[in-house]
Amino acid sequence: MLLRAALLACLLPAAALAETHEVRMLNRNATGPMPFEPDYLVVQPGDTVRFIAADPGHNAATIAGMIPEGGEKFVGKIDEEIEVTLDAEGIWGVKCSPHFTMGMVMLIQVGDRPATEADLPDDLPPAARQRMLEILERRKAD
Repeated sequence: MLLRAALLACLLPAAALAETHEVRMLNRNATGPMPFEPDYLVVQPGDTVRFIAADPGHNAATIAGMIPEGGEKFVGKIDEEIEVTLDAEGIWGVKCSPHFTMGMVMLIQVGDRPATEADLPDDLPPAARQRMLEILERRKAD
């Protein structure tokens, strides 16, 4: 019986080893108003990200133009937790739809390539672009 269980464990897909990461959607933290915490996340393909509505009025959704090739957009409902499994490697941009123009954004790095300013689309609202640049600067300093 033990041999059978060990053999079965070897045959399980790599997804069984995937991790779940939590991101809180807040009204304020040390970085300022309307943040995701953390606002930069490094995950591996197949990992799941759980967005937690820690404060009311928020959701998590992909930013158009910031979804890696092969990735699928997602849109969570306001005030509800959402879990997404990210299989496509690359840089994912995430926004809170009601607070996007106020700069409530984050970046998720799936795989080994870190985000750069070149990953930011030209049509981001000014506050969202500013927040993303601040996130990238903080990453350089770490």
